[in-house]
Amino acid sequence: MGHRLSKIYTRTGDDGSTGLGDGSRVGKDSLRVEAYGTIDELNSHLGLVLAYDIPPALRETLAETQHLLFDLGSELCIPGHRLITSAQVGWLERELDALNDKLPALKEFILPGGNLPSAACQISRTVCRRAERLMVRLARDEDIATPALAFVNRLSDYLFVAARVLARADGGEVLWRGAAPH
Repeated sequence: MGHRLSKIYTRTGDDGSTGLGDGSRVGKDSLRVEAYGTIDELNSHLGLVLAYDIPPALRETLAETQHLLFDLGSELCIPGHRLITSAQVGWLERELDALNDKLPALKEFILPGGNLPSAACQISRTVCRRAERLMVRLARDEDIATPALAFVNRLSDYLFVAARVLARADGGEVLWRGAAPH
């Protein structure tokens, strides 16, 4: 295991810079820091979803996903480092397919909400999409592994389907009805 923090503050970031995992320093507003910071934010949102009473299969997948997101954050924090694999993308695809197979076909747009766990899952989905956009921007100039990009893409799909499952378990999905007449 890597270094353990015995002291939380170091004062080295007081100038607006932060250290990457390879020892180099970049601005705290760099695209790389934005990307791994958003992965961290996503992981925190998944922690909120897991704080609710959710089905065991969802709990297991989301708990494993939190570990993978920590790995992905590490991958983004250390330029050139690789932790997310195509096998993990395949695992997430299988989890997604198994979850989606239990749902009726989607024929209408769904609004985020329905209940607290579903709404929290939808927020996670949108944060995941933001992380993906940042990673795509970063990949234009720096080497980002294809499995890492595929993983966040698949994860947002998984979170959408998980939100549907959670909404249907308690009250149902909120369907978009279009613009209301005034």
